[in-house]
Amino acid sequence: MKKGKKNKKEPLYMIGAVSRMFNIHPQTLRLYEREGLLTPSRTEGKTRLYSQEDIEKLEFILFLTRELGVNLAGVDAILRMREQMLQMQKQIEYLLEYIQEEIKRRYAESYEEQQNALMRVPKVEITKIEEYMYNKFRKEQEGE
Repeated sequence: MKKGKKNKKEPLYMIGAVSRMFNIHPQTLRLYEREGLLTPSRTEGKTRLYSQEDIEKLEFILFLTRELGVNLAGVDAILRMREQMLQMQKQIEYLLEYIQEEIKRRYAESYEEQQNALMRVPKVEITKIEEYMYNKFRKEQEGE
């Protein structure tokens, strides 16, 4: 954990405080827990404690149900897909890091050969897909 940054998984809020924060009944929070949408930690006395991560997840659940009219089965499916997407994104980031390191390693090995070559090879940079798409979108917007 980085200095100065709070742990998002640290339990902070009791069920009454959370229900007042979001103007929902405590039974609604219990229902979300029974449905597996939220998993607050528990004290030894079985009191539910919600972390900042739980609060953010609850905000998303309430957005889906209140604003978009999604039922709880739909919310569950969306949360599962969201988690899978986050896992895939991490895997892609790890893969990009590996590729970048491999390119650096190979580039370093052939640096001397390139210095003596008749033609130099340009440096290769890898861009995250989000940055590429954003930059492409921005260029298209500027062109209009």
